[in-house]
Amino acid sequence: MAEMAGLDEGTPLFTQVADRLAAEIADGGLAEGERVPSTNELAAFYRINPATAARGINLLADDGLLEKRRGIGMFVAAGARSRLLGQRRQQFAERYVRPMLTEAGRLGLGRGELFGLIQDEQGRQDARDSRDSRDSRDSQDRGEPEPSDLRGGVPV
Repeated sequence: MAEMAGLDEGTPLFTQVADRLAAEIADGGLAEGERVPSTNELAAFYRINPATAARGINLLADDGLLEKRRGIGMFVAAGARSRLLGQRRQQFAERYVRPMLTEAGRLGLGRGELFGLIQDEQGRQDARDSRDSRDSRDSQDRGEPEPSDLRGGVPV
């Protein structure tokens, strides 16, 4: 089966549509009060059945993240972004922080040592980001395409 605009077959399509819309809201791409794409727009974009797209939208509406304005469409509800960010923080703690603390305990790392490791890693990440940014500016100065400007090795 052909790829459906980045959707995979391992997870129900309506769940993926809901997750992508939620990510857009959490990242600020869809602001509170902004109209979300219609079921037909989503269906055309993802090349899925409109009923599947509607099911994804309804998941978010049922959670109070979207609100229907009769005759106009679905809009991002007030407070949706902060609710999503709160949920994501909780998920982050469950998926990453708690296991990290458990492993730190197994290794005998104290709070100070753990914080030191995190700060060291953040410093390395900052250095990589700075280097990548500098390399990007250098390639732009030479007129080279950015890796993000390439699909399959062909400039877009």
